[in-house]
Amino acid sequence: MKIKAIETFATRDVAFLRVTAEDGAEGWGQVSAYNADITALVVHRQVAPWALGADADDIAALIDRIPEKELKFPCSYLFRAMCGLDTALWDLKGKREGKPVCALLGGTPGKLRAYASSMKRDITPDDEAARFVRLRDAHGFDAFKFRVGAEFGHDIDEWPGRSEAIVPTVRKALGAGATLLVDGNSGFSPARAIEVGRMLEDNGVVHFEEPCPWWELEQTREVREALSLDVTGGEQDNMIPTFRHMIEMGAVDVVQPDVCYLGGMVRTLRVAGMAAAAGLPITPHAANLSMVTLFTMHLLRTIPNAGPYLEFSIEEADYYPWQYGLFRNDPYRVEDGRVTVTDAPGWGVEIEPAWLERSTYQKSEVS
Repeated sequence: MKIKAIETFATRDVAFLRVTAEDGAEGWGQVSAYNADITALVVHRQVAPWALGADADDIAALIDRIPEKELKFPCSYLFRAMCGLDTALWDLKGKREGKPVCALLGGTPGKLRAYASSMKRDITPDDEAARFVRLRDAHGFDAFKFRVGAEFGHDIDEWPGRSEAIVPTVRKALGAGATLLVDGNSGFSPARAIEVGRMLEDNGVVHFEEPCPWWELEQTREVREALSLDVTGGEQDNMIPTFRHMIEMGAVDVVQPDVCYLGGMVRTLRVAGMAAAAGLPITPHAANLSMVTLFTMHLLRTIPNAGPYLEFSIEEADYYPWQYGLFRNDPYRVEDGRVTVTDAPGWGVEIEPAWLERSTYQKSEVS
């Protein structure tokens, strides 16, 4: 069955994509969030011309073809746009077969442990600890990630002493039984990252994400080799050879692709396979409550080397106002610290019609 039309519904922050086959069947996906209106333009300029008229069932072949046809543009925006097509085609296929996407990929519906993921650095250690306690008590979270250093801070903290203060403050508030993760967001040199990492180890933190500038894989490996906790990374990368190199050189203990940044499920499954062959787990980046977290949920219910938890954004309308009001049903209900992948066909979610009506609409179709 061939692809007849590709439509995008976009705001600056998020854009959904609808694909329609020649028999009228539809599937919904999403391009990567952030500057999504620009990505929607890339969909129609550089993705749709190669997808229209192609076989809707041969998703992998199409996802391989587009970067070859757009060889002059090996860039983030192309893969962010391809994610919209990839994920919409999986939704279409799931609806045709009456199966959730995870089942199409050999997995099963079910529950996933989630960790409460903070995006804030402008929050005091006491306030961060207090909201973690509230979330633990309300939703049963038992794992939490917070931020140290400053984003690309070159060893300068968000404010003096914040990193040294927040780690023991959160540990004391949550107790010894909580699993703690931290994110450096490329903030440190190797020497400073190792110093911070030893402080993290002293406080029982198990996961140190992106300690050094993300493209400096040798620096990340230096930190990993010096520490006993897991050093992790990969969220910013979108080239398959980079992931291969990262894995083969031993840069990280945990591989963290983002389904949307990387270009969709087909490409993320390939990275997961590389990591599995090397004995490494996958804990993907999923830092907002658009469809990226839903894609990640299905991925983790599929792959054999899924990490122990799903990243789950805890930010509210003061930080991410755009991630609310996207769906008619709620795919992100948290109970006992778990989310659930249902057995509904495709992604199992319906986009809110009122949101679609407010968005900027574009269409490409077979003439």
